[in-house]
Amino acid sequence: MTEPAPENGETAPLLAPPTSTPEAAATPRKRWVRWAVPLGISAVFVLGVILVLVLPRQFTPLLARVGVVDTHIDLPWLLRNYYKNDIHAFNMREAMPGHVDIPRLKKGHVAGVFWSVYVPCAADLGKDDGEDFLTPTYRVRDTLEQIDITKLMISEYPDVFGYATTAKEMRTQIAEGKVASLIGVEGGHQLENSLGVLRMYYELGARYMTLTHSCNNAFADSAGIGATPTPLHGGLSPFGVELIQEMNRLGMMVDISHVSDATAIQAFNVSRAPLLFSHSSSRAVHNVRRNVPDSILELIGEGPGKKDAVVMVNFAPDFVADKGKADVKAVADHVVHIAHIAGPRHVGIGSDYDGIPGVPTGLEDVSQYPALFDELRARGWDDTKLAGLAQYNLLRVFEGIERTAWEMKREGVKPLTAVYDKREDL
Repeated sequence: MTEPAPENGETAPLLAPPTSTPEAAATPRKRWVRWAVPLGISAVFVLGVILVLVLPRQFTPLLARVGVVDTHIDLPWLLRNYYKNDIHAFNMREAMPGHVDIPRLKKGHVAGVFWSVYVPCAADLGKDDGEDFLTPTYRVRDTLEQIDITKLMISEYPDVFGYATTAKEMRTQIAEGKVASLIGVEGGHQLENSLGVLRMYYELGARYMTLTHSCNNAFADSAGIGATPTPLHGGLSPFGVELIQEMNRLGMMVDISHVSDATAIQAFNVSRAPLLFSHSSSRAVHNVRRNVPDSILELIGEGPGKKDAVVMVNFAPDFVADKGKADVKAVADHVVHIAHIAGPRHVGIGSDYDGIPGVPTGLEDVSQYPALFDELRARGWDDTKLAGLAQYNLLRVFEGIERTAWEMKREGVKPLTAVYDKREDL
């Protein structure tokens, strides 16, 4: 009699062992493939690393990615002098007589320009606006003509230039591959003593105004060019204080290039918004009154007791170095010194092209900006510093000025209606 198997099956017969395992079943070729594939992948990886390290790499140049914003180019003044502001008399797609045309803007990786709508002080034209600046001299008329030719130029080449009045519009035009085009007024004398004219310039697109040019005016004292004018106000006049306050309310950049040291220091105290030096270099590097001294550079910053500002370096040879010594290295010296004292977030480019009779060697026109960036890179400047110099430092300050205007609007600050106290018609 056969005994039943236990329920746990321990005495059940074992399953027959397989005739072969997967390994046993593998052919010699399959075994070779299993080893060769990982080895091949590793070899390719090692070879790739070696090639990356050994072969020269192609980088997209920084300026091709970021682009230069120059806060002071006097092309409108050239158009007035050469072509009587006739938009049909020149072609910017071809070589122009000065430092600027479309082919050279492209070669120089220019992303944005503040076109200066400068007209000279009355005395520079042999006119006398009087001891109290009350004699009419056509400064407003001529400024309006300069705004007009600037806008006509921008409209004439819509594939190249993109009109902008805000930092956001600048960024948009740059992102679309156009030269963001803004307007700056180069001197308080161009207001002919009127805050109403200031507001109209703003409505017409002006986004900065230099408090003075080479002459004193009803608002402030100038540093002059060459000889320094005798101070009239000791810096800002009371009317000049109100001018700055109204510019803050509008969101118009207060430009303190060209002003006396006293005017600049008082502007730091008066202005609620960040400040702009649209085209100024360093006095410590080259000692001329037109440049910014270290004592004023030390006021710039973003910490306690400091005010945000950006100093846009001027290329005018007389402001850069001794006669015959202005070159790209000398301009780089100004950039490096300003960055050393004020910080690298507070320096930019305001060349003064088309407004200067000479240029530094190596920076002959707008096509040559890359030479300056190459020089600074050779001195150890990295992409972050160079991108700030190219445009981002200026954009930060512009946005800070716009933010101040928005805050003043939210607070209900009203337009200032002050009238120049020496006027007799009001």
